[in-house]
Amino acid sequence: MGGADAIVVGAGAAGIAAARRLHDAGLDVMLVEAGDRLGGRARSVHIHGMAIDLGCGWLHSARRNPWTPLAETYGFTVDRSPANWRAQWRDLGFPPEEQQAYAQAWSRWQKAAHAALDGPDQPLSSFIAPDDPWRPLIDAISGYANGAPLAQVSLHDWAAYEDAATDDNWAVREGYGTLVARHAQDVAVQLDTVVSRIDHRGPVLKIETNRGTIETRAAIMCVPTTALAEEGLVFDPPLPQKHEAATALPLGLADKVYLRVDGVELPNNGHLVGDPHSNHTASYRLGLFGLPLIECFFGGDCAEALETEGDGAAADFAIRELVALLGSEWRNRLTPLVTTRWRAEPHIHGSYSHARVGAAAQRAVLAAPVEDRLFFAGEACSHTDFSTAHGAYETGIDAARALIATLPVANRFTTPASLA
Repeated sequence: MGGADAIVVGAGAAGIAAARRLHDAGLDVMLVEAGDRLGGRARSVHIHGMAIDLGCGWLHSARRNPWTPLAETYGFTVDRSPANWRAQWRDLGFPPEEQQAYAQAWSRWQKAAHAALDGPDQPLSSFIAPDDPWRPLIDAISGYANGAPLAQVSLHDWAAYEDAATDDNWAVREGYGTLVARHAQDVAVQLDTVVSRIDHRGPVLKIETNRGTIETRAAIMCVPTTALAEEGLVFDPPLPQKHEAATALPLGLADKVYLRVDGVELPNNGHLVGDPHSNHTASYRLGLFGLPLIECFFGGDCAEALETEGDGAAADFAIRELVALLGSEWRNRLTPLVTTRWRAEPHIHGSYSHARVGAAAQRAVLAAPVEDRLFFAGEACSHTDFSTAHGAYETGIDAARALIATLPVANRFTTPASLA
């Protein structure tokens, strides 16, 4: 078994980026993954010849997103069509005067939040009155963006992301998950390998798995915060600061349902919010890539409730909302294709991280290396680009660079400009 120089634990976007960089540096590296596939929370499936992203689906901040040039290098199709999140197709169920009132409420909320940044951390719910008529919709959007309602999200953490984000949101026609998995080509990978314990007491790291013990010089941990917070992965000696940081950076929840649409032409990237007066509502993307599909997106408390209700609940909910907007004749046009349940996904148990109130600084604690041979990466380690595949990628690259810097000078890799 390889990996004498380094083992990378977790084959999501961060782990693949780190392992690929170490492989390209000529190191003996092994990428191990608890599940039976590459990509982690980036997952594409193909149904009826259509690529469907069950996890991340947008190249957020696309002009500075490192996955964008990689997609072009690998011959993938980058769709630069507008996301249209601020539009309501045909103003259905959300007339223009209400859209204007909502936009004003959103602006007031944002201004109040930014005005409080110099003070102590607070939940995002502090900046809008409980009885504000547009609080439910802003709460729903927090569910989509953060995986959690306003009351659970740190102001300071949210602002770090908001200040770095751009409005360039593009998509990969062949699937974002397909792109992430493609980047692992030629890297040594071992799937179905569950790491349970890392012994860092001696000069060699001993990584215990369900397939035996792997010995290596260094390791990069690219696992979701759930794996560290729930102590499914144990360090010997313990690393309580990592457990505390992971607990302070829980995974929120976002789920999707894809519906096939028959007998009607859809707008390209048309957008609908199901019920702008409720925090339990979905966001709908119509006709993505010109296909007869509707992507239904649930977040936060709404997603949690629908997962609890069980199989079929999310699809039934989406169809009810869409029929209410589009008309009763649409009921027979909509066929569920696939539904995600990320909270129940083995080895992951959630979607993307948010910081609890007062815990924004825990991202740096989680990312800090230990003994110059245990390194940490993943979207939760990013100070500004958490919750994204590009944030995960960048932390993977940072961890790989830090590991390479610990090597003797004669063994270090000189990074070509194309990989810098």
